[in-house]
Amino acid sequence: MVCWGNAWLAGQVGLDEAADRVERQAGPQLVAGEAGDVPLRGFLADLRVEGMRSLRLALPVAGDPLGLTGPPSFNSAAIEAGQAVTVVFPGRCLGMVPVRDRRGSSYAGVRWSVLEASVNIPDIPSLAEAEHALTLAMREATDALLGVEGPAQGHRRTQPLDDGLAPGYPARAHRVAALAARLSAALQIADERGLTSGQVAVRSQALRALDRAVRRARVAAHHAITELV
Repeated sequence: MVCWGNAWLAGQVGLDEAADRVERQAGPQLVAGEAGDVPLRGFLADLRVEGMRSLRLALPVAGDPLGLTGPPSFNSAAIEAGQAVTVVFPGRCLGMVPVRDRRGSSYAGVRWSVLEASVNIPDIPSLAEAEHALTLAMREATDALLGVEGPAQGHRRTQPLDDGLAPGYPARAHRVAALAARLSAALQIADERGLTSGQVAVRSQALRALDRAVRRARVAAHHAITELV
């Protein structure tokens, strides 16, 4: 939503294409409103009329509220979901938090809650800083994991993640986002079977550092289009 929404705001794609891309990735998108749920594309159109300037990505975890600036109610909901969007207007912000929306056996989509968000600018790295940190974390994790040997194991397969950015993003952002997506998939299938407690501790520390770098790289990549404006 962040990358295609920003591409739409930058004039790179139309609203229908942006909304279609989001729904192709995660299913139908609805936004909870006082009068009931409304489709995402209609909600975004209304926000633009109100002066929406950009969308920011947050990928927080407990102890690391990456991309968040408050208030506590928004932060708590975003950390529980593991992700959120901040809608930026002149002089104010709104927070949007997604939850999986399943109805019956066939409907699967996303329902967004809307909360007030702080106007403060989040402390996130630049794209260059995030790429450097990701490369360093990947090297350090590789060195640490090479010293952790366990029994031979078959590797579970994971569904490839499409983290390609929308048109209008710089080439460096596409490169960083693609690398972050591949590393995120690797983190999802990490396995600790057959390791000693000491090996698990070494491995966990390395993967936590890599996860932190991956989240920062994704956030920086998704914000890169706004740095061009």
